[in-house]
Amino acid sequence: MSILVDRNTKVLVQGLTGKTGTFHTEQALAYHGTKMVGGVHPKKGGETWGSVESGAQLPIFSSVAEGKEKTGANATVIYVPPAGAGAAIIEAIEAEIPLIVCITEGIPVMDMVHVKARLEKSGSRLIGPNCPGVLTPEECKIGIMPGNIFRNGSVGVVSRSGTLTYEAVFQTTNEGLGQTTAVGIGGDPVKGTEFIDVLEMFLADDETQSIIMIGEIGGSAEEDAAQFILDEAKRGRKKPMAGFIAGRTAPEGRTMGHAGAVISGGKGGAEDKIEAMERAGIKISPSPARLGKTLVEAIQG
Repeated sequence: MSILVDRNTKVLVQGLTGKTGTFHTEQALAYHGTKMVGGVHPKKGGETWGSVESGAQLPIFSSVAEGKEKTGANATVIYVPPAGAGAAIIEAIEAEIPLIVCITEGIPVMDMVHVKARLEKSGSRLIGPNCPGVLTPEECKIGIMPGNIFRNGSVGVVSRSGTLTYEAVFQTTNEGLGQTTAVGIGGDPVKGTEFIDVLEMFLADDETQSIIMIGEIGGSAEEDAAQFILDEAKRGRKKPMAGFIAGRTAPEGRTMGHAGAVISGGKGGAEDKIEAMERAGIKISPSPARLGKTLVEAIQG
């Protein structure tokens, strides 16, 4: 079974006609024929978007609901600028799109608080915002991950950091393990999907034989995930895991890169997270460059 996306996933693009949307839609179409089925723009409904590289032609719809009705889309990816991205997510929720992936960085926190409230009353799942997306090797690519480093395999990757997601993927490919799915959950303090949600999927998936989890300073998501892993292990559900925490040397009180990566009030520090993860049986990599090797060590026991 595939996690979140597979070759049958049909994807709408909110913000297709912009530079970023155009570039990454070209990349997705080129990646094993990911099914990009149309774009959404309130003022350009009825027009057609044409790919220079592949020659593909995609219809543009004036709303997500119209796009879903006419294409059968079951996913959408959002490249809308920060000021309008919250509203774009809510539009996708209202259209009852099962999977919403928001790449946009810099969405105001209050906008995301409103989104989260709507999300909790819906049947939609949001990945992001401020994330690289989700990719199932040789089946479907939604977002900005570089497809060429992926290989079909057995490792589930979940990460708060975009670039470290790629690092984990590249190294597990080099170790000959490959990946089942990589999910970048994003680095914002308020987001749709957390570590536990993805870890639950990986533990339930027979094809995912081992897991890499990459966290960073700030918040308590990694500690919560470690407790979840510990509890599941007691129930007899466990898989070899490697982990890494970014931002070990960050000074307290300073936001580092991601809006969610701020340590305050004695919470969210790297050492606390590492300790919790080790207690849960996750083998911690000493550096991002050793993620693949650390996972191999965890698999070998």
